Amino acid sequence: MAVSSQPITTDRIVIVGAGLAALYAALHLAPRPVLMISPDPLGEGASSAWAQGGVAAAMRDPDSPDSHSSDTLAAGAGTVDAAVAARVTREARDHILDLTRLGTPFDRDADGGYVLSREAAHSYARVVRVKGDQAGAEIMRALIAEVAATPSVQVLEGVLASGLETTDDSVTGVWVDPATGDKAPVLINAPAVLLAGGGSGGLYKLTTNPPRIRGQVIGMAARAGAVIADAEFVQFHPTAIDMGEDPAPLATEALRGEGAVLVNADGHRFMTDVHPDAELAPRDVVARAIYAETQAGRKPALDTRDAIGAAIKTQFLAVAEACARAGLDPEVQTIPVAAAAHYHMGGIAVDAEGRASLQNLWVCGEASSTGLHGANRLASNGLLEALVYGRICARDIAASVPDTKDAEAVDLTFTGTGTHPDPQAVEALRQCMTDNVGVLRDASGLEQALHQIATLEAAHAPCPNFTNMTATATLITAAALMRQESRGAHCRLDFPDTNGDTGQRSRLTLTEALALRQRYE
Repeated sequence: MAVSSQPITTDRIVIVGAGLAALYAALHLAPRPVLMISPDPLGEGASSAWAQGGVAAAMRDPDSPDSHSSDTLAAGAGTVDAAVAARVTREARDHILDLTRLGTPFDRDADGGYVLSREAAHSYARVVRVKGDQAGAEIMRALIAEVAATPSVQVLEGVLASGLETTDDSVTGVWVDPATGDKAPVLINAPAVLLAGGGSGGLYKLTTNPPRIRGQVIGMAARAGAVIADAEFVQFHPTAIDMGEDPAPLATEALRGEGAVLVNADGHRFMTDVHPDAELAPRDVVARAIYAETQAGRKPALDTRDAIGAAIKTQFLAVAEACARAGLDPEVQTIPVAAAAHYHMGGIAVDAEGRASLQNLWVCGEASSTGLHGANRLASNGLLEALVYGRICARDIAASVPDTKDAEAVDLTFTGTGTHPDPQAVEALRQCMTDNVGVLRDASGLEQALHQIATLEAAHAPCPNFTNMTATATLITAAALMRQESRGAHCRLDFPDTNGDTGQRSRLTLTEALALRQRYE
């Protein structure tokens, strides 16, 4: 990268990202000085703020952490790390109580107990929610207020991380760019870096992810040499609202937990033909059924009329507002839905303490791959994992990095000339991923995708932010081509069978993925 000014050196721990995992980690690092890198104002642009369902946690009998762990293992289709699942589910209740203490207004009943929703593949109602579908936004609001009141945390808004600086497999700093404009990047040297910058859903044309969430954080770690795990496992949410918006609004799974059903244009409730749990089958099953109805031209839709009726307008505000924008009245009409890229189970491989394969690098949230989700994330385990590993990473960083009681605020000025991704190239990449690396996959499409990604990357280099996207797209596609079976969210038309109940997690470096891609360039 071209240097536009002298590198900045800080004693602050640098956190890349500003979603739930990043905010929670910053609070747990206090009073250690922290620098948060956020391309958008806090509360905007983070997937966490868009999360509707809530946080999964065993909060009362007869539910238990063991039952929650068992459901996580079952949904993950044989590739969940059982020790990780046990740890995360065991700690879940503690984090709900912590968020409550921080001011999150979880829904409560007349006796003060938490209102719990049941979502797909959960044995019990255990999803703690806020105002029906406002969990992510309300949790973020509470954490942002707490961060604003924490003097040790400095937030740089309008700044985008674009690369990692390394020396001998050790991360020494982060390159940052202005989120808008064409100024050259600046290097911030720091004692430790925590990546908490989201997943990869926006690499797909049809997605529920905020516009900036396009695999950049995973890509920059991969470009620095970090090992990436389970890259092929991308979860498609069955019920994105099919109304022509990009990103697509989400119809939370809690609606189906309340009894809403899926029907096609003929009014047929098709999920009863597909799985014993019908609408509450695992997400990969429901997503493929929705996709099949869409491909067949039968226009799948979510019918909330009998189960929820007029209450949808007061209990599920995000869904009601999206329907209103589309001119739909869910009280009397069905809601058109489609399967959309939603959550990346894969990411930067981390150990039990959230450490990546590179020294001085920790990762939490959707950018990480802890082993919790396996091949198919259990609903509402995403925010839970962000909380658990946000605290785990904070504690391990505090134990590993010499304590600095005070640190000057970072004063950042951009000069020179930089590059930003060509919007047309980004859209071409997204269309390529949807067409070839989506709900259903085969070797021909995956090979074509590798060729197209390589072509796009070559035509638009050097541009680190775009290369971060193409790096992650390459890793997803290469891992999908290498996994010659169908498992969880990864469905190969040319390899429809699952190779045994227990599968192997994939581990891949970008160098290995590029070697495979070169065969098809």
